[in-house]
Amino acid sequence: MDTVLFDLGAVLIDWNPRYLYRPLFNGDEQAMEYFLAEIAPPWWNVEIDAGKSFDQAVAERVALHPAHSKFISLWRDGWETMLRDEIPESVAILSDLRDRGHRLHALTNWSAETFPIARRRFKFLQWFEHIVVSGEVGLAKPDPRIFGLAIERCALDPARTVFIDDSVRNVEAGRNAGLHALHFTDPHQLRIDLTQLGML
Repeated sequence: MDTVLFDLGAVLIDWNPRYLYRPLFNGDEQAMEYFLAEIAPPWWNVEIDAGKSFDQAVAERVALHPAHSKFISLWRDGWETMLRDEIPESVAILSDLRDRGHRLHALTNWSAETFPIARRRFKFLQWFEHIVVSGEVGLAKPDPRIFGLAIERCALDPARTVFIDDSVRNVEAGRNAGLHALHFTDPHQLRIDLTQLGML
């Protein structure tokens, strides 16, 4: 193992729509979770990550749920509030892998419209040889085609590559692509897993 393919959101970067919506729902967790599950569901955000424009995505959901138009529009207009800081313990692991000379790449589900914000904010993104951004290529995990694209674009040998993601579905898809896939739960466990593989 000499290469690591990282997911970014919830692994190295703290992104969560609840940072935006929790104050707007005045602490009503049940109402907020209903909104995030039914009105602005995860699959809808994946469509944005896969290349659909924010304007089109918002317009489609507003047409279906006009009573929620203000909050739906905030997915676009208030997006930066969902983006917090780097996850320092994870970035420390990334730094250690870099110091040991491992090849570093990233494969992220992220809108092409908002990824430039992350590039400006997080300097450690410069450490990656390549970052395959779903919104830029029109495909999103767990679609097997984006794994094939990442393997080709990053010149990966799957048998020598560790793939790290917080989504079980994405981990399974990475494993099906021949990568050694690890499910990220927290930085402490990730460090243990990578140490057991002899990478740290």
